[in-house]
Amino acid sequence: MRSLLESLMGKMVYKKLHGKPAIKQTDGEEQGVFKRLALHLDRLPAGYPPTESGVELRILKRLFTPEEAEIAAGLTLMSETAEAIAKRLKRPVDELAPKIEEMSRKGLIYRTKKDGKMRYMAAQFVIGIWEYHVNDLDPGLIADVNEYMPELMQKVWLKTETKQLRVIPVSQSLSAEMTIMAYDQAEEIIRRQSRIVVATCICRKETEMVGKGCHHPKEVCLIFGSGAHYYEENGLGKRVAVEEALGVLKEGLDAGLVLQPGNAQKPANICLCCGCCCQVLKNLKSYDKPALAVNSSYYAAVDADNCSACELCIRRCHMDAITMDDTAVVNHDRCIGCGLCVIACEFDALTMRQKPEDQRANPPTSLSKTYLKIAKERGLL
Repeated sequence: MRSLLESLMGKMVYKKLHGKPAIKQTDGEEQGVFKRLALHLDRLPAGYPPTESGVELRILKRLFTPEEAEIAAGLTLMSETAEAIAKRLKRPVDELAPKIEEMSRKGLIYRTKKDGKMRYMAAQFVIGIWEYHVNDLDPGLIADVNEYMPELMQKVWLKTETKQLRVIPVSQSLSAEMTIMAYDQAEEIIRRQSRIVVATCICRKETEMVGKGCHHPKEVCLIFGSGAHYYEENGLGKRVAVEEALGVLKEGLDAGLVLQPGNAQKPANICLCCGCCCQVLKNLKSYDKPALAVNSSYYAAVDADNCSACELCIRRCHMDAITMDDTAVVNHDRCIGCGLCVIACEFDALTMRQKPEDQRANPPTSLSKTYLKIAKERGLL
């Protein structure tokens, strides 16, 4: 496992670095530092592909100093002590240690603690660096990221069978006859957590900042495990008990938000998303067949005899998957299996159905295996 992980960490990138501070660089040298970081991020599973406009470099320049970019390009997705990183980058540990701690506090890299020792690792751009900047957004960064996200979705998200997130249905939309795994039930995912942090949805916050916000609640992102530690210590969210988290879940579902947990049987988060703001859903919505670009095991079906043509299901659907032709009609190329239309229907005209077993999106057992699968599908291994 270790050798596989080292391959996808972009080892060949940090071997090219000399570990020297980026001091008195020319414009060309500085540009090179950010290009190396962009390449390094693109060699991580979630990707960071280049564009003709160079917007991906503009984003990095807004977030990193040249020295920070050089250090970040030398980190991997394996957590390491400051001493190990300093040795590899050939930097004095007493100089590097406070710098990488500061970078982790700024949301540029990830920090965790093991056996009483602080460890650091690379953060992917999404999900990662972008979300870690929920508290220090500005209009320029928002504009650049919104320009970049469609390209990231097209060049990475659509190209891999395994996604970073998956869609699970609202529990109330599922029939008692179905055999439902615990990892497909948001309530069960939450009850199994020992540490939970609730954070602000960066998607709804950034759209609100540029005057395009919606009415949906913002404090609904749930983070678990070591990620919860990171969020809490960095002031990105507040710790809540299980019952409080279940209350947050109910608030989001009452508002008609889509459940998107991390794509693993033990997810690190649950996002509650809307099709107007969520970077994933609003880009999916622009495609002809969004159902083919999500990991989901369910779809909605209509009982025409019970349909009153009230159109409430149309208003509840974030993917424009339902139209009305005397009765509701579900376009299965667009239905992502969230179940929101089912719980909205007062006439039992909609039900959730499981896809055939060979078409179900059974998540990997762990997040590391998810990213290994994505890396293989991208040809990084």
